Amino acid sequence: MKDSRTLDFNTRLCAVIGNPVSHSLSPAIHNAAFAALDLNFVYLPCQVEDVAGVLSGMRAMHNFRGMSVTIPHKIEAMKHVDEINAADRTIGSINTIINDNGKLIGLGTDGPGAMKALADAGVELSGKQVLMIGAGGASRAISFTLALKAGLKGMTLLDIDQRVLEGLADDLERHTGIPVSAAGMSDKALAEAMNSADIIIHSTPVGMHPNSDASLVPARLFRPGQVVFDVVYTPLETRLLADARAAGLQTVSGVEMFINQAVLQFEQFTGRPAPAEVMRQVVMEHLSK
Repeated sequence: MKDSRTLDFNTRLCAVIGNPVSHSLSPAIHNAAFAALDLNFVYLPCQVEDVAGVLSGMRAMHNFRGMSVTIPHKIEAMKHVDEINAADRTIGSINTIINDNGKLIGLGTDGPGAMKALADAGVELSGKQVLMIGAGGASRAISFTLALKAGLKGMTLLDIDQRVLEGLADDLERHTGIPVSAAGMSDKALAEAMNSADIIIHSTPVGMHPNSDASLVPARLFRPGQVVFDVVYTPLETRLLADARAAGLQTVSGVEMFINQAVLQFEQFTGRPAPAEVMRQVVMEHLSK
């Protein structure tokens, strides 16, 4: 599809901020979606360390409409916006910011995107024990959404950062009421958690391109009947998912969550229904290269 749009004073700017962002497919899929609907929008990748500074600039620019927030800024960004709804404030991370005439509104689409990915794959969540590997911003969004809406039996959290780990465990117990256990990431803790987990959700950068041979979960720990969901979407099949598939387990690719959350972001940016199939096609084309 040829993009014949002209950028001008009225062009609305959107961006993804993070560090790193060179791998992100967000610019490709959002720009394709803008072109498909002939919208005067453009989307850019921006590698950012100074979150407060970039959000101050966003607030000051008349045409800076929307921002996607990725690793490692999903928690930090909350400190610098003007409004967050109660549910997302409880979750404690955001991945989307809307500039409403100088008022910055933060919200999250990761949790709903992940839950839809699991539902679309036919994964039964009610009464299941979930192992969440990682306790950062994406983990917070996914774990809260599942804990509040999926009827889980319980959840185990593993992470190398004890402060972040304990913070998420405490918040989940306080706000959701489901049984939560947390432990520092170690071979012993992982083996014990895998022994009782029905659904394993990996939400750290381990296994992301270019380190696509890495996995935190040794294949010997898989048990029949488990479901493995990897939030990483580059590559399309991570080492974790390949090992799980080889063991006969059901796998859910992070690309499904990525597309779902991007569709929700697009609709927040533009106020228009997203051309979801166009966005999916662009993602799959890029990941199949």
